Amino acid sequence: MNNVTALKPRPVETVWLSPEQVCERVPGLTKVRLADMRDRGVGPAYQKPTVRTVIYRADDIDAWVASTRVATREQS
Repeated sequence: MNNVTALKPRPVETVWLSPEQVCERVPGLTKVRLADMRDRGVGPAYQKPTVRTVIYRADDIDAWVASTRVATREQS
């Protein structure tokens, strides 16, 4: 098996979302509520590459939503 070449893993591309796209992804979330959460220091992690630009990683949004899971008594 000397002629076997290991495949190099492909880098995973980061998917960036605007606040509008985050609100489309999370039902019931509005841009105003999302901005309010940023101001209060709660909610999903975000990046601010410029003074007026706010972006979110799709993975961070998914993790944040997953972290808010509430189990019912039946599921406990």
